[in-house]
Amino acid sequence: MTDFSPPPSSDTITVEASASTGTIQRRARGFLALFFVAIGLYTLKGFLPALLWGCVFAISIWPLYRRAELRFGRNDWLPMVFTLAVALIFLVPVSLVGVKVADEARSALEWIDDVRNNGIPMPEWVPHLPFLSAQATNWWQNHMTSPQRLSHLLHSVDVGHGMQMTKQVGSQLARRGTLFAFSLLTLFFLLKDGDSVIRKCLLGSQRLFGEQGESLAKQMISSVHGTLAGLVLVGLGEGAIMGIVYMATGAPQPLLFAMVTAVAAMIPFLAWPTVGLVALLLLAKSSMIGAIVVSAIGSVVIFIADHFIRPALIGGSTKMPFLWVLLGILGGAETWGLLGLFLGPAIMAALHLLWTLWTEVNPRKGVYAED
Repeated sequence: MTDFSPPPSSDTITVEASASTGTIQRRARGFLALFFVAIGLYTLKGFLPALLWGCVFAISIWPLYRRAELRFGRNDWLPMVFTLAVALIFLVPVSLVGVKVADEARSALEWIDDVRNNGIPMPEWVPHLPFLSAQATNWWQNHMTSPQRLSHLLHSVDVGHGMQMTKQVGSQLARRGTLFAFSLLTLFFLLKDGDSVIRKCLLGSQRLFGEQGESLAKQMISSVHGTLAGLVLVGLGEGAIMGIVYMATGAPQPLLFAMVTAVAAMIPFLAWPTVGLVALLLLAKSSMIGAIVVSAIGSVVIFIADHFIRPALIGGSTKMPFLWVLLGILGGAETWGLLGLFLGPAIMAALHLLWTLWTEVNPRKGVYAED
């Protein structure tokens, strides 16, 4: 007898299909999201440094911006004022340094032309060296005071090569200026829509990583604030102090070298070469006392800043050992350039928090937190 059982209903087919394809659809959505994230990052790879700098600027000044917003109210001109202030903080020193560098370049070309014609006169302190004074005097007279020998030494200074380098520098300045403009644009929109961005970031972090995601974000933000205080502000303080010392000792171009010292001091231990260069320039001007004063005060200032002030500011805000901070700063600077001064400590702060959470003992169970 033939079995004429009814075909399965459409409802049954729908349930079976949804149960079997639900996992596939979730995986497909995940792979699709990863694909678009990867292709988006690849598309924006040339502007990622500008976007990251905008985020660093926004995180750094967000507490100050919030206080200003509470006092003056939320409006469109407040983020514009803060963005303009950040732009001036960078553009004014860069403009001053550019003018000084242009003047020094012109003076250097004039000096090279004079050296080719007349040689380099021997400084007064060479014959008065405590040792090897006769050998140094003879060497200087035989090699540095002769225009013919110096012309052979300086034959590599080529005008055409200088023009090519000028074009390369100009193209790099144009590119850096474009990235800086996009950084400021990113900063403006992050300040303008900061509350919405923070709320959505917290919601996404909660969905992806749970409660520990917010702790991770707070640790990275604290590292940026600590890096700002420990590197940028301390570096500016070192530059200001050494600028006063440069002016008091009669160093050449004290304002320019003060700015260079401030920028160099933002990286631990990098201010030593700048201070040493100023001391050598003072020594070349026969100002041995000035060179000793610059070396002594610079050593004290750099030692105190690098061994006491920076560890307290950066490590205190992130509750992280200074070795981790130092590795993050130096490794980040080597990998990412100036941007790595902020990214490096933030990455190390996240790793330190993850390590702390992984190895933390649960007081209720007497075991590790992950058990």
